[in-house]
Amino acid sequence: MGLTIIFGALGVVNFAHGSFYALGAYAGFVAYDKTHSFLAAMAAGALALLVTGIVIERGLIRLYYNRPKEDQILVTFGVAIILVEALRTGFGGLAQALPVPSWGAGAVYLGLTYYPTYRVEVLGIVAATLVVLYLVLYRTRLGLIVRAGIEDQLMVNMLGINVTRTFLTVFGLGAMAAGFAGVINGPIVTVTPDMGADVLVQSFVVIVIGGVGSFWGALVGGLIAGEILSLTAMIKPAYSQVMLFAAMALVLIFRPQGLFGVQGRQ
Repeated sequence: MGLTIIFGALGVVNFAHGSFYALGAYAGFVAYDKTHSFLAAMAAGALALLVTGIVIERGLIRLYYNRPKEDQILVTFGVAIILVEALRTGFGGLAQALPVPSWGAGAVYLGLTYYPTYRVEVLGIVAATLVVLYLVLYRTRLGLIVRAGIEDQLMVNMLGINVTRTFLTVFGLGAMAAGFAGVINGPIVTVTPDMGADVLVQSFVVIVIGGVGSFWGALVGGLIAGEILSLTAMIKPAYSQVMLFAAMALVLIFRPQGLFGVQGRQ
């Protein structure tokens, strides 16, 4: 969702988004190590990436809004390398363990099998987060400007609204979403400097399937991608990524704008 907000509203191909995810996980790891509170870890991951996103947008990204996409790819890829290597320097290349919170320990019986309690709770956390993002995007003035800017940035500027200033908040929110996701996924996967690489690729696939800039497209695209990866892994794990990209290719062939995208949106 963070990637589709940045890509859809700002038009920036953000290859640093995976490193934002990893940086959020490490911020949560440090906060948990100091406080032994997973709630503090989630807050630290989100706030750390909000600040990081604001600093990067003001210091660098805003200079590339009107530059070619190739320049955006190169500069964000460079930012990703810097952030990943900074994490490697500070924490080493070995995996760090972000423990499952006490309220997520154990397993629950779902009728057919037992399933880790924390993973069930993650569904609730994600659902609540999506509701908050929906309210921000569809029930606030900021969300109205963002959605209008996605559709026609020139017209919004002509109405006297400084969209570029709003973009600062948008980039910060997108980075914050990535950092928050890194923390809540930390107990499920190992926390390493390179943990964002696969997530970045899958996130781009999701927004291609769902449609650039579409809230519901990101939601449905994420569910479709998750089901493809899970079901294929049950039958033939080696082909899970292949099937994901095959699904993306079919969408690009038959509906290039994505399932919920608007034709002609850039």
